[in-house]
Amino acid sequence: MHATWLGRLLAGLLIISLILAGCASQQATQHKAGGPATIRLSEVVHSVFYTPLYVALNKGFFQEENLNIEMSTAWGGDKAMTALVADQADIGLIGPETIIYTLQQGLDKKILCFAQLTQRDGSFLVGRPGQGFSWEGLQGKTIIGARKGGVPEMVLEYVLKQKGLKPLEDVKIIQNIQFTATAGAFQAGTGDYVALFEPTVSELEQAGAGQVVASLGVESGKIPYTVFMTSEDYINKNREAVLAFTRAIYRAQQWTVSQSVDEITDTILPSFQGSERAVVRKAVERYHQQESWAADPRMQPGGLDYLQSIIESAGELKQRIPEETMIRKDIAEEVMRAAGR
Repeated sequence: MHATWLGRLLAGLLIISLILAGCASQQATQHKAGGPATIRLSEVVHSVFYTPLYVALNKGFFQEENLNIEMSTAWGGDKAMTALVADQADIGLIGPETIIYTLQQGLDKKILCFAQLTQRDGSFLVGRPGQGFSWEGLQGKTIIGARKGGVPEMVLEYVLKQKGLKPLEDVKIIQNIQFTATAGAFQAGTGDYVALFEPTVSELEQAGAGQVVASLGVESGKIPYTVFMTSEDYINKNREAVLAFTRAIYRAQQWTVSQSVDEITDTILPSFQGSERAVVRKAVERYHQQESWAADPRMQPGGLDYLQSIIESAGELKQRIPEETMIRKDIAEEVMRAAGR
């Protein structure tokens, strides 16, 4: 595992656990008494990629399940996992690689995936306007990638390998630019290509500063890219709240995959204040067309094994972890049974 990622995670856990010692038992227990349960939700980043979540928020699906969602954006998988493990968040929307990393380090708190939200990588390879593209043409070029050890970077490297290229040898990859600064660095002239998520991709296109040349989500295939996770202890103490949360997400997933791009755009637009409707619409259209969103919360069978193959290919996996030790299947399965599925 990448030392920098682990160092940030462990340092954060140590500091926060000392601060929060004795306070960690405050959970969503009100749900059992009939009052609204407050769930602190930490999303890894804020992106149109997580559209079904914003649908559930903006269409009132959580409210209808008697839930009050307090949402925060961590801006990093290590930060989101730190918040979850240290009880600063109840549920995290994070890449499941974070569970693999914490298990490899033998951390005591058991964190489990209980619902899948996205089923593809959500990033796109963006080049300069008017620039021709072929995979073999990346030889000798520079790509602004992502943090070493993170799934966006590992998927990028995996796809390059599948196309016959050796990452960091045939293609230079910049890995030390902050997630929120990569688009700006590209606009300022750094690199030949950049890997970006929406809506940043469409914003760059609208500014005439870039063009999409490939979808890394399409090229890498289906993968449990972003999932909802929480501690086993939280589920055991707040099962009804977690079930209610998952029901709201399932309703949002079903609604999202069946609606038009315009309907989806208008629904999530309040979650992207400051973004132009045309930009958000283009982002929704791209993700909708390539089926980025899972249609239901059940974890994709074999998905975590495929993810571990990608991590292994990047040299970041010490040993494989059985899928079943990272998933709490009963929550999504109960929700699906109740829905007659």
